[in-house]
Amino acid sequence: MELRPYQQEARTAVERDWASGFSRSLLVLPTGTGKTIVFSKIIEDMVRAGQRCLILAHRGELLEQAAEKLLQTTGLRCAVEKAEETCLDSWYRVTVGSIQSLMREKRLGQFPTDYFDVIVVDEAHHVLSDGYQRVLAHFAEARVLGVTATPDRGDMRNLGQYFEHLAYEYTLPKAIKDGFLCPIKAVTIPLTLDLSRVGVQAGDFKNADIDTALDPYLHQIAQEMRAYCANRKTVVFLPLVRTSQKFRDILNEQGFQAAEVNGNSQNRAEVLKDFDEGKYDVLCNSMLLTEGWDCPSVDCVVVLRPTKIRSLYSQMVGRGTRLSPGKSDLLLLDFLWHTERHELCHPASLICESDEVARKMTENIQAAGCPVDLEEAEQKASEDVVAQREESLAQQLAEMRGRKRKLVDPLQFEMSIAAEDLSGYRPNFGWEMGPPSDKQRAALERLGIFPDEIETAGKASLLLDRLAKRRTEGLTTPKQIRFLENKGFRHVGQWQFETAKRMIDRIAANGWRVPGNIEPSEYVG
Repeated sequence: MELRPYQQEARTAVERDWASGFSRSLLVLPTGTGKTIVFSKIIEDMVRAGQRCLILAHRGELLEQAAEKLLQTTGLRCAVEKAEETCLDSWYRVTVGSIQSLMREKRLGQFPTDYFDVIVVDEAHHVLSDGYQRVLAHFAEARVLGVTATPDRGDMRNLGQYFEHLAYEYTLPKAIKDGFLCPIKAVTIPLTLDLSRVGVQAGDFKNADIDTALDPYLHQIAQEMRAYCANRKTVVFLPLVRTSQKFRDILNEQGFQAAEVNGNSQNRAEVLKDFDEGKYDVLCNSMLLTEGWDCPSVDCVVVLRPTKIRSLYSQMVGRGTRLSPGKSDLLLLDFLWHTERHELCHPASLICESDEVARKMTENIQAAGCPVDLEEAEQKASEDVVAQREESLAQQLAEMRGRKRKLVDPLQFEMSIAAEDLSGYRPNFGWEMGPPSDKQRAALERLGIFPDEIETAGKASLLLDRLAKRRTEGLTTPKQIRFLENKGFRHVGQWQFETAKRMIDRIAANGWRVPGNIEPSEYVG
């Protein structure tokens, strides 16, 4: 199988990570971009090197998918560690294992601690649970790859408690822009649902409390869906089975062809097949379909299970992001959940790394009153935030430019090159949180950045990577930025190196004064 460019990049990055000494690496790929294919090819490379591999997951469907995809992409077959089946004494080099089975002390104790060389944790946002930690601690010498579709740094900061390094990340906006996932349009339904009295358990809202808060609004929601979902294949996520079944009946009263599935459905496979084939146009479920189920033709997702957990929100929306013939976009219905204490996930949570941009984007979508393309909304929100930030930082930047030092303050550099990821950076992994090394500080100073303003090794590493990339792309250096912006030119960080050099040469030839026919504040490099 020929890998897509980003899949090959991910494969190479993980193996480079392990070769560099990291033993617990994280791989982030959006739902629908082939994460199972990527880790299957990595496993193939490890098996060729004579190593034994374990794929860990918490649901049978995920294990079956992993085994099937591994066979399709590599020809490798798997042993199974689940229920009555065991991989012990098997000649297969790859095992798919149920965490519920392996975590049991008696079963785990049968394995030598060096039995597996590589462990892949599918849906790695579960890795901090006690069961996973027990298994991973037993095989402490194995290299670990966690694979997740988690969309933002908030969740990754939690995963940073276990993983050492983010080996590779392919973002949802990039996947859409590259044509591997479909565009997403979001619309905010002007219906305020009160969550102010909903309790919290295990870091998220209690399903039973949500159910009670949601129940009075189900008929209104169904009516709103008639306006938006009439010609779409829709999946609805609800908090409890009884609510899911009740909402199915309400939708059928409204003229939809709705079905419902849950963990106890005897005819689940048949219902899913009928939905896939178009017998039903709406499928209700109580969080059953967040993982391990694919129906590419789904082009509308309704989230009636509000959550604070971005990985969960991403899994729900991910049911509709795959490409399918005749499908132009995914419509995502968002609601005006009212909560006094907690920050909820919204469509902006899928693509915004900055909380500030996400809040502005959510405000803009709510104000629009019609479906809005997420990429366009994110760009507009980013521009709004940058404009607000530039205004508030103008005085601070002016002070920085006036300082009598030859090096550039990091903030001036970040604002000049419009680097949202640098200015909004927060460390996630342990090594990132420590102070910059002497080697990093010396390199930054040599390249023209004032290192005393940089507090963490992660930020220093990100800056050095960006400087190297800019040098390759022929963009301005920090010293050029400082000199020209001190003369009144703006956004010099977005100029080409040669453009800046020519301007500096002209100023030097004019006795280090800006030529009279040039207005620096209006000049475009």
